[in-house]
Amino acid sequence: MNSILFVTVTVASFAITALLGRWLIPELHKLKFGQTIREVGPKWHKNKQGTPTMGGLMFILGIAVAMMACLPVFYTLGVEETFLMKVKVFAGLGMAVAFGAIGFMDDYISILKKRNLGLTEKQKLVLQFAVAAAYFLSLGLAGEPTATTIPFVGQLDLGWFYYILAAIVLVGLVNAVNFTDGIDGLNSTVSFFVFLALSLCAGALSMTGLTALGLAAAAGCVGFLLWNWHPAKVFMGDTGSLFLGGMVGALAFGLDMPILLLPVGLVYWAEILSVVLQVTYFKSTHGKRLFKMSPIHHHFEMCGWSEVKICLVFGLVALIGGAIALACTLFGV
Repeated sequence: MNSILFVTVTVASFAITALLGRWLIPELHKLKFGQTIREVGPKWHKNKQGTPTMGGLMFILGIAVAMMACLPVFYTLGVEETFLMKVKVFAGLGMAVAFGAIGFMDDYISILKKRNLGLTEKQKLVLQFAVAAAYFLSLGLAGEPTATTIPFVGQLDLGWFYYILAAIVLVGLVNAVNFTDGIDGLNSTVSFFVFLALSLCAGALSMTGLTALGLAAAAGCVGFLLWNWHPAKVFMGDTGSLFLGGMVGALAFGLDMPILLLPVGLVYWAEILSVVLQVTYFKSTHGKRLFKMSPIHHHFEMCGWSEVKICLVFGLVALIGGAIALACTLFGV
């Protein structure tokens, strides 16, 4: 029964996402929801001006519809799961959609103002921490303990401090995934390997709902890549990247092993760390740059790497990180 569920949500998520592109992309063109390219970005990105953004709506709908249509049916057909695990799945999905809604507001304001700036940083952080607080509150009310599992070590109970630390990690992760979006196909490729790894981790721990959620997310990324691979016909926008960050967080925290975000999110952390280092170095040296451009994928782009090469190399790094996370789950828990 579980295998049928996994195949069903995977196929449904991929098909809905891929097919939505045939309708949504022309509609975004009609609405003139085109991307505004930053003046400080690579000069050759100027030819991407006007490419539709908000394409993340495709996989948000694909993943959400696949999960909401399939999982309850299979629960009634005999797939067993505890109440807490069901809350983890649907609260996690809801949290990711809420992050996507924040991204949608950011994208929409950017389009209205005809510039690559939407919500202010303060506004985004306030909204993101509100979503994170609501998510962890729902888990706490459902009986989620404040202990986290560290592979090869055991359980670590942080008490109430767990929620503060978890909210900071979740918001940081969501923004790290957002920074990974910047060239055709990059975020979708990296996130595919991340979701695949986390779904395998969930499967190893017999967490059926989370396994299905991870597979649906991975399939949604592949469906979107049909339209987002270089040269991209649509961008996911903050709508999509913030949603993907929420999905990664939902899986890692659902597994009770957010520590897995360290290996599985290697690319994400490198992206956001490169931005922090660039800004810090720029200010401390009064104008010098540590990288040719940040986030780090733009540095490699400025070094002459093609967008396809960056996607493949960064995807390989994500694959290696995912393999490490899976090994930790299989042998360290």
